[in-house]
Amino acid sequence: MKKDFINLSDFTGEQLTGLLERTARDKECFKKGELAPTLERRTLAMIFEKQSLRTRVSFETAMTQLGGHAIYLAPEDIGLGTREPVRDIARVLGRMCDAIMGRTFSHKLVEQLGQYASVPVINALTDYSHPSQGMADLLTIVESFGELKGRTITFVGDGNNVARSLCVACDKLGMKFILAAPEGYELDREFLSTLDNGDSYELTRDPASALTRTDVVYADTWISMGQEEEKEKRIKDFAGFQIDDKLMSAAPDHAIVLHCLPAYRGYEITDEVFEAHASTIFAQSENRLHFQRSLLNILIAEGGIA
Repeated sequence: MKKDFINLSDFTGEQLTGLLERTARDKECFKKGELAPTLERRTLAMIFEKQSLRTRVSFETAMTQLGGHAIYLAPEDIGLGTREPVRDIARVLGRMCDAIMGRTFSHKLVEQLGQYASVPVINALTDYSHPSQGMADLLTIVESFGELKGRTITFVGDGNNVARSLCVACDKLGMKFILAAPEGYELDREFLSTLDNGDSYELTRDPASALTRTDVVYADTWISMGQEEEKEKRIKDFAGFQIDDKLMSAAPDHAIVLHCLPAYRGYEITDEVFEAHASTIFAQSENRLHFQRSLLNILIAEGGIA
């Protein structure tokens, strides 16, 4: 049993598929008003170093819908790794709460929480990976196409935490991940060496060529939190990588557009393309809630991921 949910690479393709299938069932039960409140008197500690809309609201709402409670811990509340060592915070929260969620800059901090906490630890975003976002994305793709195997995701932008998680997911689930990025923004060799199937990943400097054979066009900000000082350089480097009507004309008619949000319209994506695909993008956002609700249920009420 897996106690924590920190990296998608920690799980097999079968386990990830099982999580998606469980989420789809739970989502249907929830929509019918039939999902049981299995986490009564259970508490989730939510540690935040970064600003958040979807992460905080989805996790807190999920706990409420399952009959539990969530506590928001801001940077000034605990001083993660500064006022108090991470290992001490993990052991305190592990004795008081039923699970810990971390949204941090450093990936190592979430790994330390998992190492020292006696309760489940969930990675809700680090600079290295964003597994809960990746799973919500996969659920959206399943809902759009009916299956994952054989599908292609083209990520137009920076080889960042979201790209890394999606690349791992594609590798494990029989999909293709194409990164269309300028020089200097590709996924690093050390990470790529961990993939089971090297053919699942492709790098291109020409997004239009990639879009001709894709099912999913994925956009993300060019400037993530903590990179604000690089804004002007990044905007210059990503010239030609904006998802606009001209670029989308290269994609098949069935292709969908996803964006993990927040979207900076006029930069990585135009307002016109965003609004044309808004229904799918906001379904993707909603699926954060549905996946995380099932994940919390599995980790807290059922003892882990088998």
